[in-house]
Amino acid sequence: MRRLKRTLAACVFLMLAMAGTMPSQAADYTLRFAHFWPAVSATHKQAYQAWADKVMADSDGRIAVEVYPSATLAKPAAQYDAVTNRIADMTATVLGYNANRFPLSQVVELPGLVKNAVHGSCVLQGLYDEGLIADEFEETKPLFLFTHGPGLLHTAETSVKEPADLTGLRVRRPTTLVGSLLEQLGAQPVGMPAPESYQAMQRGVIDGVALPWEGALVFRLNELVDHHTEVGGLYALAFIVTMNKDAYDALPDDLKAVIDRNSGPVWSGRTGAVFDELDVKGRAAAEAAGHQIYTVAGGIENPAWKPYLDGISEAYIAELEERGLPGQAVYDRAVALAASCE
Repeated sequence: MRRLKRTLAACVFLMLAMAGTMPSQAADYTLRFAHFWPAVSATHKQAYQAWADKVMADSDGRIAVEVYPSATLAKPAAQYDAVTNRIADMTATVLGYNANRFPLSQVVELPGLVKNAVHGSCVLQGLYDEGLIADEFEETKPLFLFTHGPGLLHTAETSVKEPADLTGLRVRRPTTLVGSLLEQLGAQPVGMPAPESYQAMQRGVIDGVALPWEGALVFRLNELVDHHTEVGGLYALAFIVTMNKDAYDALPDDLKAVIDRNSGPVWSGRTGAVFDELDVKGRAAAEAAGHQIYTVAGGIENPAWKPYLDGISEAYIAELEERGLPGQAVYDRAVALAASCE
């Protein structure tokens, strides 16, 4: 009987090997990657899971990256702290979900700096690589930074063509800076992370949302809104993929090198490209649904919009300077990078 069992086991082993289905050797290190985008989204699959797969391949399977989408490890606003507290080993998150924590990095949110996600990612990554915002990330090890494409306004019943049309509308804002912008325009900003927008809109808690086309598609807002207002260059959010320092330091030098090779401008640009592609798809979905899309002539330079938007930039930079931060210098460099990143 024992001989028969050994023979059967050997046959199973041989068949598995021939079929190429032999279980792979366990990874030496397993990293938990948390984010809040849906598991079914292209953002998850083409950006974060793609990064995880690349790291595993480059490490010959010695690093396994378990990706936890849909805020399963921590709520959206708590994802950065989840990394510092080692609840997660790394995260992709919005810097502005942590109010007043990354004020210099959020300069890229100001109107007129970002033309698309690849462009904005080049600007933000450049600010970090030059050391202008690096001090804001002493608690973690940043891998790469990026932005989404231009944010716009999505409303359910109201057509917004000029600031006066926003008066009294409850509009979801992603960050306090964008909230100040909306407030200046006459709206009533309501703070919440993107994943909560659908339910809030469905329940009538808000009348509209500020999101890029990518967000309207990924978080299904295109199902609930039928008016969209493009104010070219209105705002763009700053994002980061960052890692717990102890988790990084625990890796041997050759595996640290794998992480390092999958950090910086290349992945910043790749992630921006994913967001740009989704912007195109989000807009196309709204068009196919017969939604009204209004594009403000001249974007932020439009005379009806410009005074409000210029005022936001001036006020934010002044606030940074009052706090003893080099707001003007970082903004000026961001403007210069925006020109060179084109």
